[in-house]
Amino acid sequence: MTKEMLINTVEGKECRIAIVDKGVLEELYVERVSSASRVGNIYKGRVTNIEPSIQAAFVDFGLAKNGFLHISDVYPELFPGGRKGPESVGKKRAHRERPPIQECLRRGQEVVVQITKEGIGTKGPTLTTYLSIPGRLLVAMPGMNKLGISRKIEDDQDRAKARDILAELKTPPDMGFIVRTAGLGRSIRDFNRDLSYLQRLWKAVKKRIKEAKAPAEIYQESDLVTRTIRDVYNTDIDRVICDNEAVARKVREFLNVAMPRTKHVIELYVGREGLFHAYGLESEIERIYSRRVELASGGSLVIDQTEALVAIDINSGRFREHSDAETNALKINQEAAKEIVRQLRLRDLGGVIVIDFIDLRDEKNRRAVERTLREHMRGDRAKTKVLKMSSFGIVEMTRQRVRPSLKHSLFRTCSHCEGAGLIKSEESQALLVLRTLQRATAKEQVASVEILVTPVVAHHLANNQRKELADLEQQTGKKIVIRADADLGGDQLRATCFSQRGTEVAWDRQSDKGTRPSQIETVNIDDVPRGGLAARKPPHDAHAGSEAESEPQEAPAKAKPTGRKRSRRRKPKESPAAPSPSAETTESAKSTQATPQPNKTDKPEGKTAKKTRRRRSRGGRKHKKKTSAKSGAQSHKQDDESGNVHERPATPEPQPAEAVE
Repeated sequence: MTKEMLINTVEGKECRIAIVDKGVLEELYVERVSSASRVGNIYKGRVTNIEPSIQAAFVDFGLAKNGFLHISDVYPELFPGGRKGPESVGKKRAHRERPPIQECLRRGQEVVVQITKEGIGTKGPTLTTYLSIPGRLLVAMPGMNKLGISRKIEDDQDRAKARDILAELKTPPDMGFIVRTAGLGRSIRDFNRDLSYLQRLWKAVKKRIKEAKAPAEIYQESDLVTRTIRDVYNTDIDRVICDNEAVARKVREFLNVAMPRTKHVIELYVGREGLFHAYGLESEIERIYSRRVELASGGSLVIDQTEALVAIDINSGRFREHSDAETNALKINQEAAKEIVRQLRLRDLGGVIVIDFIDLRDEKNRRAVERTLREHMRGDRAKTKVLKMSSFGIVEMTRQRVRPSLKHSLFRTCSHCEGAGLIKSEESQALLVLRTLQRATAKEQVASVEILVTPVVAHHLANNQRKELADLEQQTGKKIVIRADADLGGDQLRATCFSQRGTEVAWDRQSDKGTRPSQIETVNIDDVPRGGLAARKPPHDAHAGSEAESEPQEAPAKAKPTGRKRSRRRKPKESPAAPSPSAETTESAKSTQATPQPNKTDKPEGKTAKKTRRRRSRGGRKHKKKTSAKSGAQSHKQDDESGNVHERPATPEPQPAEAVE
């Protein structure tokens, strides 16, 4: 089969170009009018801000986001006096030899810049003051003083031929040139024609720079069709198929000018199904956006893209061709290396790329996988750098990222999961609702709370958390309303609080980031009764009622008077009949087990009262006997003071601890 270029266009909307080699999709370029690439465009901008801490400046050149200009991309013409001078092609001054950016630029200064990388995410485009204008065979570099050869031309003989051709060209002294890979094997006449075209173009650009006022666009790169034909098309492509007559004629005219001596085959698709569909590419293009890529041998690739890097994992799957595990791992890794290079081109992935190959024990097998990866990377137009495989089977590499990946260009972030691919489960959302209600109902000014959740979460709350909601309403006395809203995302939750008058209450005021409350309300666990704090009324209730409910029915044994007023309830009068010693001892033991709850209105206790309370909490036989005897003595004393005489039985002998308990 042959190598073909397919061009599919939707007039005024989108252009797609596919390179198919032997029936396999090798490259895909997509550009839409709404998000057309601006890489290569030249602008006249104005410096808006200078950041010495990062040695960079931000330039307003007419787009929504300001461009980023680093000191390493500042041309020597902008250096302060005494540091000017042209540079050679491919040999820029080192960073340490450059003056600080605050000495080169000032706020409000006009500069001519060119976009080298599209803005990605929240970042603006990357700019440079080193201008370059590409032609078919040459790339013009205004301000440079030497000639160079593309680094992609690696053969020594080809590089020597290119140098001979450059030596015959009559180039201007204030402009450098680079021979492109498309110039291999071309005549000196073709180079002179391309050189004349670039000189005329630069003359028009300089005139536009003098006349335009910043911010303004000076030079615009060609459209996707022209750029692809100029940069990608070569004699290896047997034919070009277009589905638009105007595009087909445009391609033919460009090739006749750029490559007049080469025979070109330009065809027009006249079917109705669609060019890519008729060629069987639509289904293959859809698989590009998938996270998992199946290999022919039964293995698979898993590609995860983040903001910082791209992670690729290789799985052996069903591949069992050899009985030796090392041989199996080598074969699947080599097949995966070829497919990884193809996927990087198709998806236009760039930045830092980490590949996790299947572990190999032999060093020679690791080097074999590296060679396979590097050999297939040579055909990539983007600049790449591949490091050696580690002992863990990890290969780190970088690939030039000029624009956002194909996936980010055609898709938008999900409003439900924010691009994470996961949302909270119904149970997690329901628990979050309960925690939110607990916080909201704790506010005194809140009388009712309204919660908006998704229908699925509302159904879960109504069927699985109904008791918890009812208990919370009963404990707090606040009204809780749960409503379902289908317009909410999977993790979204809205809580609104209202006062008694029906006005909205601002209850969820977040504290400043990084601050912590100086004090929170706590109670010592030894001061908490066995029944817990559930029986306590809310803080807004009367203190007397709270104290009456929290105290035990029997009066506790008195401690020695401390000379201050007690806040406890008065002891009721005893009946004339004196209780038996055993009953009295039992009641005294019960009183020692019940510890009154701490009350914020009570005055601080004295040393004796605190010591008695601690003894009660600890318990013990000796303390119980002593408390019982003291309680009986105090009862006799009260009778004597009132003037009433009662017959009291003789004090019995102390009962054993088992009888008291």
